Amino acid sequence: MSQDTSPIYPTQPNVPYDPLRLCIYASVALLAWLFGAWAVVAFAVLGVVGYVRARRAGLLRSQCVLRDTRLVIGYLGVIAAIGIASIVHDAA
Repeated sequence: MSQDTSPIYPTQPNVPYDPLRLCIYASVALLAWLFGAWAVVAFAVLGVVGYVRARRAGLLRSQCVLRDTRLVIGYLGVIAAIGIASIVHDAA
């Protein structure tokens, strides 16, 4: 039985978890905007929460294309803000 030694699934207890999948989910939700802004907001907020927790645990570099976790958090925050603005605009 082989072990997965990728950085996403660290085998060392002191390596913080990299929530890369949450960044991917937010990007997919952005591309699938026509299914509704609520999905975009939900995935973006989930990603922000995941990356903030990971950053507090010590993760400074992500496997996300943006690399720096601060940039990833900002990117996901912008996606969430755009989704919320779209929801508000549609409601008005």
